[in-house]
Amino acid sequence: MQVLAVMAQQQPAQPEGETSGGVLGVFEWLGTHFIGLFEEAGSQFVELVTGILPTLIVLLTFMYALTTFIGEQRVTRAVEWCGRWWITRYSVMPILALLMLTNPMAYSFGRFLPERYKPAFYDSAVSFVHPVTTFFPYANAGELFVWFGIANGVTQLGESTVPLALRYFLVGILVIFIRGIITEKLTAFMIKRTGRSEVFADFDRQFEQAKAGEKA
Repeated sequence: MQVLAVMAQQQPAQPEGETSGGVLGVFEWLGTHFIGLFEEAGSQFVELVTGILPTLIVLLTFMYALTTFIGEQRVTRAVEWCGRWWITRYSVMPILALLMLTNPMAYSFGRFLPERYKPAFYDSAVSFVHPVTTFFPYANAGELFVWFGIANGVTQLGESTVPLALRYFLVGILVIFIRGIITEKLTAFMIKRTGRSEVFADFDRQFEQAKAGEKA
């Protein structure tokens, strides 16, 4: 018995963090990393609760309160006014849509446009869902990782992300404007090429009749 005790004391201790070998080691590794996955998820959740979530809630509440204060009818008239001209249709209108309704409900603002302009409006709005998160993260909270990934390098350098956010936001407006114009031209070309000019002319008449009915 004394010999066995001496041999046990002479065996090297297993390094901390090292799992057993064989099948048991596999199960130990799976157990450690399985619970570790949820521990990491919990840490991320705590960071969100103490970080970005309060900002999102306050911004969203502010925008809803502002819309209520201005009035839904006035907001609707402003959106309809923006839809009249191409310069505001693909710049101001997508921005208002995302700020007021957020992604993906923002695309429903297309109902204020004739059918021929809806593809271009959608192209503009969907292209702005990432730049808008720089200053209005609530507008597309599900894809904040895109902006965080872009700004991560600047943050690690200890610099302010505001100059980058401003440039990203302004370039986003320019891009959606260009995309809207190009998509509108392409849509008009495809309507004419496929011989559906009369169909869309009929859509335009129905749209005008619906607007007249609403005003009456």
